[in-house]
Amino acid sequence: MSKQPRKQRKALYNAPLHIRRKRMGVNLSKELQEDYGRRSLPIKSGDKIQVVRGDLKNREGKVKKVDYKNYRIFIDSLTAAKTDGTDVLSSIHPSNIMIIDADMKDDFRTKIIDRKL
Repeated sequence: MSKQPRKQRKALYNAPLHIRRKRMGVNLSKELQEDYGRRSLPIKSGDKIQVVRGDLKNREGKVKKVDYKNYRIFIDSLTAAKTDGTDVLSSIHPSNIMIIDADMKDDFRTKIIDRKL
């Protein structure tokens, strides 16, 4: 494993999708950190999130779609208007958001929480 930034970037860009999913971990809110005993979880559609950095700071919404190929997350309440008047979902990088309500219906996620405790 190298410390060189160019090799770290290359590993990020050439990573397969199952590795990209793990790299798209998102910080949990303070309350969820105390409840689950973890600092972050991989993002999943259905999670309620809050934007913590950037122009859209303090906006909340549910995750509509996760794009592992481009490292982007689409949120239902964040839309941009195109020139023809139609609305398109805006994308945001996972480092700029925080999970405030995790969707725990998935067995894989419950295994992650149980493993840590």
